[in-house]
Amino acid sequence: MNARRSRPLVVVAGLAVAGIIMLSWTQTWFTVHLHAGAAVTAKVDADGAAAVPQYTALAIASLALFLAMTIAGRVVRVVLACVEILLGLGVVVSGISALTDPVAASKGAVGEVAGVSDLSAVRRVVADVDVSAWPAVGIAGGVLAVLLGVVVLFVQRAWPGPSRKYGAATAGAAAEARAAAPVERDAVVDWDDLSAGVDPTAADAAEDDAHTGPGAGHDVAHTGPGAGASGDDPVGSTGRRSNDGAGTEGAP
Repeated sequence: MNARRSRPLVVVAGLAVAGIIMLSWTQTWFTVHLHAGAAVTAKVDADGAAAVPQYTALAIASLALFLAMTIAGRVVRVVLACVEILLGLGVVVSGISALTDPVAASKGAVGEVAGVSDLSAVRRVVADVDVSAWPAVGIAGGVLAVLLGVVVLFVQRAWPGPSRKYGAATAGAAAEARAAAPVERDAVVDWDDLSAGVDPTAADAAEDDAHTGPGAGHDVAHTGPGAGASGDDPVGSTGRRSNDGAGTEGAP
């Protein structure tokens, strides 16, 4: 299997493992037979929710973890793989503990029908316990979760990282927001701009260009040599008209 193309397979496998653990949690683990007269019923079914209530949290966490792997970077993927290994170990340990002492795992279910809550009292009313195959299924799901976490540690190096297009779009959005609502410059703002991939000096440079660019030079044009020459024309014209008038009046 190509390591670069293994990500969708690993994610699907992770979702399947989480589904197996959740399915095991919903099924009957132990059938507890009670002594005659100890309760209104002769037997009690203890499902995974009663025997290993932590399975649901572990399965949901594993499910969310593999979904997060689809968009995570390399370092985050390593962390998630280690967390998946710990989750799998938690499933295995919980399942083995329930199998080791079925009566203790079924204490809540038995106590509801027998009217007792103390473990020693529960043991006195229990005659026998039948174990189904679902505890083994749940434990197998935990083992698969551990193995899958180890696989991710090795194959995730060849997985592509997050899209650069998304990063560029994020940087562009940050620049537009900054331009639309300028903020006072300080070290925190500069650091945020650098984290988003935006040059914090770009806005200052653009502002300086606005003051010294072509628009600013337009004002100088009105006070330059051209403006001075055109400003002398009215004076010169008046002078010439005065001379012409004087010459005309003085002519015979």
